[in-house]
Amino acid sequence: MDVGARWPEPARGEPRRIMLVGRTSARGLRAVSRALGALKDGKAPPGIDLLGVVLVADAPGRLPLGLLRRIRVVRSVTHVHRVPWIPAWRTGGQPTYLPRQLGSLADVVEVDTRTDTPTDRERTVS
Repeated sequence: MDVGARWPEPARGEPRRIMLVGRTSARGLRAVSRALGALKDGKAPPGIDLLGVVLVADAPGRLPLGLLRRIRVVRSVTHVHRVPWIPAWRTGGQPTYLPRQLGSLADVVEVDTRTDTPTDRERTVS
């Protein structure tokens, strides 16, 4: 469930198990860092269970060293899943193949990548 740029509210039946998602740009990494800080400082609703962070490439190619350093800092706090640049997503299309990184991410959030639906366990836990 995508709750946008707000915290889910488990007391209202929204998922308590979350993945923070951000771009690998400087702005995206700052936003992820702020959200992690809010979790640490108890500014998120009670009962939130962070599964990790998903960082989606903001452009093709290698990241500058400064951004890689920021990712290392995030990685020191929680598990980080990196999703590479997928050109088809930019135009709303479907890629011809899914990168292996998406398979490991699907395992964490328990989504069947063949059907793109949550598993029975996720439906009952979330």
